[in-house]
Amino acid sequence: MKALLELHYLQNFAPSNLNRDDTGSPKDAYFGGTRRARVSSQSFKRAMRMDFRARGTVAPDELGERTKRAHEEIARILRDTHARDESAALTAAELALGGLGLPVKDGKSQYLLFLGRDELTRVADLINTHWDALQGGAEDGGKKGKSKKAALPGDLAKELAKALDGSRAVDVALFGRMLADLPEKNADAAAQVAHAISTHAMRGREFDFYTAVDDLKPTDTAGADMLGTVEFGSATYYRYACVDLQKLLENLGGDVDLAVRGLRAFLEASVFAAPTGKQNTFAAHNTPGLMVQVVRQDASPRNLANAFEKAVREDKGFVRPSMIALGEEKARQDRIFGDEGSSRYVNAVDDQAFAHLGEPQGSVKALIDATIADAQAILTALNVTVKAARG
Repeated sequence: MKALLELHYLQNFAPSNLNRDDTGSPKDAYFGGTRRARVSSQSFKRAMRMDFRARGTVAPDELGERTKRAHEEIARILRDTHARDESAALTAAELALGGLGLPVKDGKSQYLLFLGRDELTRVADLINTHWDALQGGAEDGGKKGKSKKAALPGDLAKELAKALDGSRAVDVALFGRMLADLPEKNADAAAQVAHAISTHAMRGREFDFYTAVDDLKPTDTAGADMLGTVEFGSATYYRYACVDLQKLLENLGGDVDLAVRGLRAFLEASVFAAPTGKQNTFAAHNTPGLMVQVVRQDASPRNLANAFEKAVREDKGFVRPSMIALGEEKARQDRIFGDEGSSRYVNAVDDQAFAHLGEPQGSVKALIDATIADAQAILTALNVTVKAARG
């Protein structure tokens, strides 16, 4: 049983193609016997991570980088912070990563590494400290760094491995990471994000047939100079996410302040961030119409997607009947399973009240402030308990 922060959102997107499959079509899924529009959790999480950077609730050095070019960033830190030659720094960075079992080949790591910026800085600092030893092995390291695991001088390999312990990167703590060659450095995600699915059946995709004309062609030449089609659709989506508060605190080394700011960044991004696919074409910048945030203790996660197992039917739009269905499902599950927790919501569509969804809030800021206050109290209590257990 866990202390949880859960999100239940309804979001109606105008015609768009926010998240497409390998054929360029909007993603979909079967649910309740009907085909539904879908936006993947990965695309929402990516949008949220980018929002963390833009909003500034957490500092840049409290975030991570998902990249195949970690060696280039380490070399940049060595150049800018320690005034090292960039070419030599790049060679040393490749050697160090190779020694960790994360080899660089043809200018890139074999797969995307998700590392906190603080971890990248610690690795750069260690390389600077052991600069002479690494330069001595650089000639061999150019080849060894591309092997499964290159030899490093002294205890540097152990020191570098320790540098990847205990990152303070909020996005790594929330969304987790897997390093195939360093499984002991994996991080279990504190947050789980569901694929968003439409509350109603998908009525089939539509196609935009577009043409483009050459601005400099002779005026007497008829016809388009480029043509094609883009698929798109529109839907009201149910979005669900939950955060294990204790796991988040553990991932951030017991830093309550950082965990609280990380949660605030997560909540802000959950409202304002959206996938960016084909937005230059469709500009579907539609914020959620209903936002429900719940904080529960000694509880298990509770996805309310079954409110829409029977697809909502059009009744002067899909948003209002989706709100009603969600409220009824939440009331039913709270009655049967208990542990309803502290629930609040914002209805951004109209003035209708939904008693089953908790306490209404007048703005997104008020909603987030109240949710954070509840979560902070739990995080503080959890931290006190953990410290007492450690003696």
